[in-house]
Formats: sequence, C-alpha cells, structure tokens
Amino acid sequence: MAAPEHNDICPCKIKAGNGAHPQETDYKMPVSDNASSLYVRNQNFESSKKQMISIEHLSVEFSARPLFSDACFVVNKRDRIALVGKNGAGKSTMLKIIAGEQSPSSGTVAMQRDVSVGYLPQVMVLSDDTTLLAETEKAFGHIHELQTHVEALHDEMATRTDYNSASYMELVEAFTRESERLELMGAQNYRAEIERTLQGLGFERSDFDRPTREFSGGWRMRIELAKLLLARHDVLLLDEPTNHLDIESIRWLEQFLARSGAAVILVSHDRAFINNVTQRTLEISCGKVIDYRVPYNEYVRLRAERREAQLRAYENQQKEMADIRDFIERFRYKPTKAVQVQSRIKQLEKMVPIEIDEVDNTSLHLKFPPCQRSGDFPVICEGVGKTYGDHLVFNDVNLRIRRGEKVAFVGRNGEGKSTLVKCIMGEIPFDGSLTVGHGVEIGYYAQNQAQMLDENLTVFDTIDYVARGDVRLKIRDILGAFMFGGEASEKKVKVLSGGERSRLAMIRLLLEPMNLLILDEPTNHLDMRTKDVLKEAILAFDGTVIIVSHDREFLDGLVTKVYEFGGGKVREHIGGIYDFLQKKDIDTLDALHTLQEQTRVTPSSHANGHGPAADKPAPSEGALSYAEQKELARQRRKLEQAVKDAEKRIEDLEEAIADIEAKLSTPEGAADTALCTQYGTLKKELEEAEEAWSYALDAMEQK
Repeated sequence: MAAPEHNDICPCKIKAGNGAHPQETDYKMPVSDNASSLYVRNQNFESSKKQMISIEHLSVEFSARPLFSDACFVVNKRDRIALVGKNGAGKSTMLKIIAGEQSPSSGTVAMQRDVSVGYLPQVMVLSDDTTLLAETEKAFGHIHELQTHVEALHDEMATRTDYNSASYMELVEAFTRESERLELMGAQNYRAEIERTLQGLGFERSDFDRPTREFSGGWRMRIELAKLLLARHDVLLLDEPTNHLDIESIRWLEQFLARSGAAVILVSHDRAFINNVTQRTLEISCGKVIDYRVPYNEYVRLRAERREAQLRAYENQQKEMADIRDFIERFRYKPTKAVQVQSRIKQLEKMVPIEIDEVDNTSLHLKFPPCQRSGDFPVICEGVGKTYGDHLVFNDVNLRIRRGEKVAFVGRNGEGKSTLVKCIMGEIPFDGSLTVGHGVEIGYYAQNQAQMLDENLTVFDTIDYVARGDVRLKIRDILGAFMFGGEASEKKVKVLSGGERSRLAMIRLLLEPMNLLILDEPTNHLDMRTKDVLKEAILAFDGTVIIVSHDREFLDGLVTKVYEFGGGKVREHIGGIYDFLQKKDIDTLDALHTLQEQTRVTPSSHANGHGPAADKPAPSEGALSYAEQKELARQRRKLEQAVKDAEKRIEDLEEAIADIEAKLSTPEGAADTALCTQYGTLKKELEEAEEAWSYALDAMEQK
C-alpha cells in the first residue's frame, strides 16, 4: 500500500524498543486523572483541513514474530472506522499505539496541531473514591482549566494600561480567542449534558450521588465511557464499547456517535453496532492493514471477491512456478540449455509468493447431545414477583414458555432479567407461583459459571471430561473455534483470564445434555465467527431456549418471542428482535422509559383523583406546537393501524378455529391428535392476539 500524502502533517518519529517517545518529537504523554480512561494526546503540528492522524510504515513485533508491518493509513475528520480482524491480529494493539499507550517496533504517527484523542480500553483501573456525578465531572477538567486561564487573562488586562502596545493587543486577541473556545465548549450547560449522557447510558437520577464503588464492574465501565464521550475529543478510540451495555444503551450510543463531530475508530464484535456506526473498514490480515472505504456489510462482500481473485492469482502463480521447476529439472544437465536453465532459476528466485487473506475454512458444526423430551410447558409463571427490601424488581409476572420455543429477555440493566432467571433456577426466593415442567433438565450459563471450573485441569481435560460419543473426536476443532487452538488447549484453567474462562464454560455447557437452555449474556467474550458457531448450534437445538442478551445481530433469526422487562412489569411480544424494536420505534426505547416514568402513578392516585395526572391536566391540542401536533397525529395513525392489524389477526384466527372445531366434531377429527394440538395452539395465539389488540386500543385511547 502506498504511503498516504500528509503534506501539512509533521511526522512523530517513534523509536523502537525504548518504551518512551523521544524528546525531539514534541510528543506529550497521555494525561490521566485518578486512573481515568481518558488518555489524551495534544500534538503541536501544523493544521490540515481534512487529515487528523497519519500512520506511516507502522510495524509491531512480539518475540521476533511480526504482528503487522508497514501499516499505512490516514484518519480524516468525521471518519467512522471499524477495525476488524481475527482475534490476536493486533486490533487492540493498533488502538493502543494511536492512543500513545504503546510504542511500535518502527514507523511514524503524525497528528494535527491540538488534536485530542480519547481512548476506551477493554480493561482499565477504575476510580472509586467519589460519587457518580463528581467522577463524571472530571471529564470537564479542561473546561475548568480554560476558565482559570481566561480569568487570568482578564485580570492581566484589567491591571495593564499600555492599551496601544502590540503586546496588549495580543493579550486582547488571546482573551477573545480563549473566551470563544470556552463558550463553544458549552461551559454554561455542561451539567445538563452530564445528566443526558448518564441517563442515555442507563443511569437513574437517584444514582448520581451514589459512590462509584457501589457500582458493578460493568456499570463502572459505563462511567468511564460517559467521561470519554463528554470530553468532546477530536478522535475516539473505542475497544469493545458495547460489552457492558444493554440494547437501549447501545442504541443511544449509536445516536450519540452519529451526532458527534469526532472521528471514531472502534473494535467491536457487535455486527449491528458496526453497521450502524461506521462507514469505513480497516482490516488487519496476514500482518497487513487493508483499507476498505466501505461499511462493514459491503466490506464482507468485497473481501470475499478479493480473496477469490487472490486464489486465482495464487493458483496461476503456483502453476507457473511448477512449470519453471519442471523445465529446470528436465534440462538441468544439458549444456545446450544451461543459459535457459540459469535464466529460469533467477526468474524463480525473483518471484514473490502471493499471499491469501486469512480465513478460517474449518467447517465446524456443533450439535447439542440428545436429551429426553420435556413437558409441554417447561416454564410457567403465575403472579411472580420479587422485591429486595423496599425495591420492587418486578410484580405480577405471567408467562408460559412452550417446549421448543426460543425466547429473549430484553430491557434495561437492573430491570430484573437475570433475577427472573435466578427465580427459574431456584436460586432465590420469590412471590407467586413458578412451575418448572416435567422432565426439564436445565443448562444454565451465567458469568459466575466461569468461576465454577476446576482450576487444576487443563482446557482440553475440562472439555474431554464432559464430551461423549463422536464429539470426543472433534474436541480440538471445537476448542479452536472458541479460540483455544494449539498450545492454548494445554493451559491450566487457573491461568486463564476471565474472558477465556467464560468461553470455556460455554463450550462445556454446549456438550452437556439438557432440554432447557438458559444463557445470560453469552456473547460478551465471543468473536463474530464463534458467535456464528453458537447461534447455529442453538438454531439446531430442539429444546427450549431462554436468552438474556443485548446483541441484536445474535438474537436476529434466533428468537420468536421477546419478553420486555421494564417498570416492574414483564410484557410479551410475539415476533423476532427486530419486530420488537420496530414496534418500539413508535417512540424510541429511551423515550419509552421516559414515558413510563411520567405516567407511573399509584392506584390510589387514580381512584382519588389526586397525583400528577389529576393535578396537571394534559395540554390541549391548541397549546401544542405544529411539530408536536404532527408527531401526535403520526403516533395516532400508527396505533390505529396496530388496532386494525390486531382485529384482522383475531378474525383470521377465529375462522381457522371454527374450521378445526368443525373437523373435531367428526369421529375421525376427534381421534386426530395433530388436529387437537393445532387447535390448542390457535386458541393460545387467539388469546395473545386479543391481548395485543387490547394493549393497542388502550394506547390509542390515551393519545
């Protein structure tokens, strides 16, 4: 790849192996406060209208093994770049080099003057000595510094009297310039911005004064992400930013990045997130960086075409090389052909072997071992509720999961998804009735499953212990698919990282016989190919599956029913995950949560005519703006259509039920078990359709 042009950018020369940046580069080390994730670099280089960062001939070696070499690319303003490649290709290393966290073996990094870079690593040291709000305000430390600087300039202007001097005019210009910068940074309303960002990432107002040490690791990662976004960096480097986010927070982050003026380079295994955020793809493959200036989905197609062309060129080259070797062997000892032979030998030596992009061609198909058939309804909840002290998690949960169904539990973190799973597992007490059906054998995957592995066994022995039948012949293939290939299979469990243990626990679960599979965030530590292997195995599974996940791409085509957790309730939605999201787009998921908060009143308030709803009447249409009236009309039309669709569905189901009832009235029909089963299914679907109609009608009447 040709080196990019960068006429207006001064290269930052990085020496190999010294672990520091030499002084002649004018390179400032990352600024970090209290172990924050905000690693910022401000480079004093000449400005360029478009290019922000230029990478030239970058190489990294570990133990004489090249990770990648001669990497050249530029990052322009407002670029949205997906950095892709197989695990271990060097994606996180590339981000660390750009962020100034690691030195390459050779090459140069160049930046515009005053460009700031914000870096969110996968693992970081988190601060826990303050409250959520105070910790988040650290993102605006640069505003406080600039305010102090502007005040100092103002004080100096007030004390000087040489108004006509050149230095005083320079002082006035500096004061004006810095004051404008301060205003552009939003110094007057940054607290409101903090609140919007924290709520967008899932925090409640009641969390703002809580000490950060009370939050779990996933929520503390969200705090660091909030600080990073609020700092308004020119370039954002995000390494797996969605690992600890739920669906709503991921959608909010997508919208934030779409509105942001920053350039973004991200590493993620969430296909939907990459497709929605990025418009350019950098692939690290075969030790090279290939720049595809297209979105991820288009990159996948182009990469396949590129590899086909490489294969054809490789085959032609191999044939040519074979012909040359054959000529050399045939005429090596003939004096009359000596010149031609030597010419062929030199030609062969000069030929550069064509490299083919790395791709995993192993055809691995996992299949769950056979298990006994469970009852018709593996899980039945009737009036189930759970509270912790005064905190209501959920109440009056009623659901019936049929044998063979694959369902998703979705909703904001903390709304009770994992809590209901623990109720099903019998791990915690609850109110109401919860029945686990006859003959149900549960396979449960949760984050703490990884801690239950035998630390003294090797990776291979852990799987060999549970594998049965023909699967034992494929253990190494299975381990390779889950990133335990080669020597990694001989590692002891006790030396594995948390992510590696989670993957190993997942493999073990896949090989144990069960007919009810419960997976709590199964994809957090899996790459795209491994997620495909797992998804294919679940699709082929003839048992029942409950999946708690925020990964839309993983759930797409996998589940046929979605249970939405929120506001202490669990609501059933028929259809796949994108059907659910499309239905919620009447208002976005974030707006839905806000609406629930606004309309949440106690039964006594309704009964007595008191409370917010009674005290403050809804505004009339005349008091609404034109835009608000237009939006209200749009919502009404959608709700009216939903009511019509539900009525048509009910009508069709009633006709189908009537036809089956007519058949069941005959002796032959009454003896047909398949017809009886179909009748029961249609009756259940009719109940669900009537509930959907009632829900849509109520919503329409409220508009």
